[in-house]
Amino acid sequence: MLTDLLLLSAGLLLVILGADFLVDGASAIARRFNVSEFVIGLTIVGFGTSCPELVVSATGAIGGNSDISIGNVIGSNVFNTLLILGITALIMPITVTRNNKHRDIPIAFLVTLLMAFCGMSKTLFGLGTSDGLSRVEGIVFLALFVGYIFLCFKTDEPVINDGDAPKYIGLFKAIILVLAGLAGLVFGGQWFVDSAVSIAQKLRVSDKFIAITLLAGGTSLPELATCIVASVKKRGQLALGNILGSNIFNILLILGCSATIMPLSFAGVTLVDLLALAVGIAMTWLATYTFKKDIIDRYDGILMLGLFAAYYVWLFMNL
Repeated sequence: MLTDLLLLSAGLLLVILGADFLVDGASAIARRFNVSEFVIGLTIVGFGTSCPELVVSATGAIGGNSDISIGNVIGSNVFNTLLILGITALIMPITVTRNNKHRDIPIAFLVTLLMAFCGMSKTLFGLGTSDGLSRVEGIVFLALFVGYIFLCFKTDEPVINDGDAPKYIGLFKAIILVLAGLAGLVFGGQWFVDSAVSIAQKLRVSDKFIAITLLAGGTSLPELATCIVASVKKRGQLALGNILGSNIFNILLILGCSATIMPLSFAGVTLVDLLALAVGIAMTWLATYTFKKDIIDRYDGILMLGLFAAYYVWLFMNL
C-alpha cells in the first residue's frame, strides 16, 4: 500500500509538472510561428493529451475488443466536455472567438452526430444489420480529420492573448518543454491510474466502480491537468483548443484508426451515452449565446458539471 501511495503522489506531481511545461512550451511555439493558441492547443496539445486514448483504443481494436475502443472514446469525450471544460470555466471564464463559435464548436458537434449516425444506424434508423463502424467508415473518418486540420491552419485567426504576456522562451527550449510536458502527462498519468486502481482493489472496491471512475477518467487526466494549468495561466484559448481538439481527435483519428484496424461494434453503447456526449457539445455551443455572449462563463461551467453528475448517477444506477 505504501508503494502505491508513493507512486500515486509521484504520478500526480509528474502530471502537474508536465502540464505546466506543456502550456508554457505550447504558448511559446504559438508566438514563434504567429498562430493562435487555439490551433496549437488543437494540434500539438490536443494530440499529445489524446495519446493515452489512442493507445487504449488501438490496443482494444487489435485485440478485437470493441467495447474498450468505443467506451474509451465516448467516456473520455464526456469527461472532456462536461467535467474538464466545466472545471476550467469555473476557474477562469473562457473567451470564444468567431472561428470557435462558427467553425470549431459546430464541427465538434457534427462530428459527434456523424459518429452516432454511423455507429448506431440500425438502432436509430433501422439501417443495416448491426451497429458499428466499418473499415470504409474508418477511412472516411481519417480523411475528414486531415481535412479539418488543414482547414484550421488555413483559416486561423491572428494570435489572441487572453491572459498576461508570458516571458520569452526560445524555440528550442519551447520544443523541449512540450516534449517533456507530454512525457510527464503520459507517464505520470499512467502511474497515477495504475496505483489508484491497485489501492482501490486492495480496499475491495468493485471492478465496475473502478472501470467507470478511475479507468474512464484516467485517460482524460492529461486534458484535465493541462486545462487547469492553462486556465490558471489565463491561456483560455489553449484550454478550449485542447478540449475540442481532443474530442475531434478521439472520434475522427482514434476511432478512424481503430475501425480501419478492425471494424468496431457499438453493441455496448446506449442512447443515453450518446445523448450525454451530444448534449455536452450542444451546451458548449449554446454557452456562446447565453449569459455573457462569446464567453463560456462560470454559470455555464456549473451547468456542465451538473449534467456530468446526472450522467454518472445514471451510470451507477445501471451498473
